[in-house]
Amino acid sequence: MRMYDVIERKRNGGELSGEEIRFFVKGYVAGDVPDYQASALCMAIYFQGMTQRETVDLTRAMLASGDVIDLSSIPGIKVDKHSTGGVGDKTSLVVAPIVASLGVRVAKMSGRGLGYTGGTLDKLESIPGLSVNISRTRFERIVSEVGCAIIGQTGNLVPADKKIYALRDVTATVDSTPLIASSIMSKKIAAGSDRILLDVKCGSGAFMKTVDDAIALAREMVAIGEGMGRPTVALITDMGRPLGTCIGNALEVAEAVATLKGEGPRDLTDICVELAANMLFLAGLGTIEGCRGFARNQIDNGQGFHKLKEMVAAQGGDASLLDDAFGRLARPRASREVRATKSGYLYAMDTERCGLASVALGAGRATKDDTIDHSAGIVLSAKTGAVVEEGDVLATLYAANDRLLDEGEHALRAAFDIRAEQPRPVPLFLARVTIDGVRRAGA
Repeated sequence: MRMYDVIERKRNGGELSGEEIRFFVKGYVAGDVPDYQASALCMAIYFQGMTQRETVDLTRAMLASGDVIDLSSIPGIKVDKHSTGGVGDKTSLVVAPIVASLGVRVAKMSGRGLGYTGGTLDKLESIPGLSVNISRTRFERIVSEVGCAIIGQTGNLVPADKKIYALRDVTATVDSTPLIASSIMSKKIAAGSDRILLDVKCGSGAFMKTVDDAIALAREMVAIGEGMGRPTVALITDMGRPLGTCIGNALEVAEAVATLKGEGPRDLTDICVELAANMLFLAGLGTIEGCRGFARNQIDNGQGFHKLKEMVAAQGGDASLLDDAFGRLARPRASREVRATKSGYLYAMDTERCGLASVALGAGRATKDDTIDHSAGIVLSAKTGAVVEEGDVLATLYAANDRLLDEGEHALRAAFDIRAEQPRPVPLFLARVTIDGVRRAGA
């Protein structure tokens, strides 16, 4: 078999066999397939796409390139959640404790932030003492005893994805639905959970800008999960505005705590309840409606918050700080209010620009080697649809110095669009995708 023939077949719109896909992945990881040929195949896939069977075979081949975690020593059903990334998305810090407090294990491996999307690991590391780099044995013990743990990727999981993604990143082939789907699902399946919930973001702060594109990606990933024996559900949620009011690591931890105490913003609370309900549904705890009730009850009775404190303590963090998270987690030396320059409706927010403003303040990374300031970030005082008067505070910025505040303010002002007309409301939940089909909001 020659790589030339594999590239030519896909370039011409042909369907690759499982053997051809395995030949490519195995050869590229081993160094037998050079970058230029791998790049050519990725570009051919970008233009010609892949069938559902091809995408499943690509996921299987990537999965086979490294370790697959065995969580069978942990009792009960393990349910994982994955978000495609957004601004202010701290849902894992709320959802995992809620689900675990109801007896469903959550063994979660998360990533760090890069660019304008935040990373769960960076948020957790704003809690003094907490470690996300723990041994596999300790990880499994915490999940068994506490019910949930969130750590960084361990071992040699899906090395093929690391190589292929790095190549896609520099060859303009990142935004290919089958390549995105196989990348995400190979890592989720390698992490070992029995069931998978996907939160596919859509809008100005998401990779997928339209509902149709988000649904197409969700359908691919659900098909992969189901095809590999992992019951999978996807929710399409709006990222045309930041989630909650806080953007930045310590700030987002504090807002997650507030949400678990029943004091969080409505949009964040609603999406966390819906995500938790779908995870509980996947674990067989009842109907979606019944599971929504279970999730809200764990907020009302405080058991979700108590479970978060248990998890933080088990991972070495100072859980006592969470009792007054806004007051006791690190706060920066400088702050500034950003005020409206005219009156009207906050017609729209460019969520990506909000995320880039937080990066400018020091809360995110422009490159993977950048150091972040856990205390930096943004607290929004107004969101899309709000009526604002000239001089009203739109947001408060936090950073280490005035220079960073200048950069953050410049970036954030470009995100606000104030107009005389009222914007049309956009629902938070846009669709639910299962192997049986797609149910759009309002249908």
